[in-house]
Amino acid sequence: MTVTTTTLNGTSDQYLTLRGEEPKIKKIPSYESAKLVDPFNYVGETFGDGPGEDYPWADFLPHNPVRTHSEPPLELQNITDRGHFADPGHSRLRAWVKSSGGTIKDLGICVGTVIHGVKMEEMGPEERDDLALLIAQRGVVFFRKQHDLTIDQQRALGAYFGPLHKHPTYATPRRGDLDDVVVVYSDENSRPDLYAFSRAELFHSDVTYELQPPGATILRLLVTPEVGNDTLWSSGYNVYSSLSRPYQRYLESLSAIHTGYNQAASRSAEGHRIPLRAPIETVHPVVRVHPVTGLKSVFVNPGFVTRIVGVPKAESDATLAFLKDSFAQQTDATVRWRWEAGDVACWDNRIVNHSATFDAYPSLRHGLRVTPHAEKPLSVEEYEAAYGKPAKDWIKERLISLGIEGPAADDGKTKKGGFRD
Repeated sequence: MTVTTTTLNGTSDQYLTLRGEEPKIKKIPSYESAKLVDPFNYVGETFGDGPGEDYPWADFLPHNPVRTHSEPPLELQNITDRGHFADPGHSRLRAWVKSSGGTIKDLGICVGTVIHGVKMEEMGPEERDDLALLIAQRGVVFFRKQHDLTIDQQRALGAYFGPLHKHPTYATPRRGDLDDVVVVYSDENSRPDLYAFSRAELFHSDVTYELQPPGATILRLLVTPEVGNDTLWSSGYNVYSSLSRPYQRYLESLSAIHTGYNQAASRSAEGHRIPLRAPIETVHPVVRVHPVTGLKSVFVNPGFVTRIVGVPKAESDATLAFLKDSFAQQTDATVRWRWEAGDVACWDNRIVNHSATFDAYPSLRHGLRVTPHAEKPLSVEEYEAAYGKPAKDWIKERLISLGIEGPAADDGKTKKGGFRD
């Protein structure tokens, strides 16, 4: 039997392969006997025996302890975004990368930047401040080959950006002292149910039902398939910019309900009856403004948003469906990352939605996510009142930086067809 080679510590390794040699783990179960999971609700669960006793990351395998009671609901916390202390041109970060022999390169016009040749654990406070701004501007920043980054160093970086979130329902590492770490895990015992979701529905922002949803989130993959299970990030800045001004104004007037009940129910179905915190619902603006960049971003996702407040159901459903599809369809503002073991992705949950591809079954995928809280989402009106300046549109700011004007206004006349029609 041959399966996809799994990458460990940056090299192709036979640890999880069956190529006629003596296998180091049990054989992969049949396609039918594997646990069928809905990727829409699944992040990190061990079904079966896991990857074996000699697995090097055994301390970080998922664990969901039995609880006798839930903790109290979260209260609002004072948060100051570190991006406010950054150099506008990220000069400290760029100088550090250059002095380390590394490079910084944008992957798309609107979203995605990759940094090569540095060790994240060596970043000082000034470089971290500049990184916070870069993440806020670019949506997601990737670091290759972070093999020496420990989970405690990853947590320290996350805590620098904001108080670390403890997930109310998802598994944490078996090590037992990492309640603020989420385990991202799938293996040969968890088979994605490809009929359970549409691809557009998988684009989401993490735990947006919280009073203060996450900001600059940090995910490091310990083990990843050699091919497949990529992750895509799609820009809420660009979704907003793609809309007409009347529709922008309409969305700016709206709020939506973000619920944690569906996610809690998926955990209860696996026998975890008492969550860390009871599920909640929270109302957030449909368009929020990033406090550092001042840019407007559409802030809805099909994972947690159930309806728009104060409008008829048909109108709410149609609006949410349109925005959901907008995130999934904007090829000009989506970046796709092909993971290697040791890679780190730092993304801003306030301004991007993301989705994994779930296409590499039965390969092993194992990562650790650290998730800092950010501010309570600010509507356009709230931002402009608090900061005393108008919020901005990403495409208008880009056109200004290029010294060009936007497209001409529609004159209302019939457009002549061309050979592409």
